[in-house]
Amino acid sequence: MAWAEWEQLKAEAADKAGTQMRLNTAEPGGGGSKKGDLAVNQTDLSGVRDDADKLHNRLWNEARVAVPTSETAAGDLAKQGFELGGALQHVADRWDVQLKSLKDACGHIANHIDFTKYVHQGDDQYVLNRVSSIATLDQAFDDHNAPKGEKNKADN
Repeated sequence: MAWAEWEQLKAEAADKAGTQMRLNTAEPGGGGSKKGDLAVNQTDLSGVRDDADKLHNRLWNEARVAVPTSETAAGDLAKQGFELGGALQHVADRWDVQLKSLKDACGHIANHIDFTKYVHQGDDQYVLNRVSSIATLDQAFDDHNAPKGEKNKADN
């Protein structure tokens, strides 16, 4: 490689330096929102909860339809001496286990959102009560409630 060719390759690499991947940092001046990176509202949570609940209910009714048929077919094949019967039974058993796990996960999501909503409603009420009591306490220290001799000192 000639020296001039080496210098040309270095210059091309330097020109491309702005388009290289950045690791462990964000682009300057970009990304995120002014309010923060994560925002969730009750409408979002209700939608997720409803979808998880619907999927939970539909899984057992619609996705398990194949299990009894597969088990019957597996039994018939096994009785006739086909090794495929045992394999089909294994698939049906695994399908049933995985389906139950998925159903449980959907139920867990729905229950967790309900629990979170309940807990945060309690937190909201607690904060409201604390803030309200502070406002009541502040009223007691208002200059308008000061004794007559103290009102004159506050005016001076």
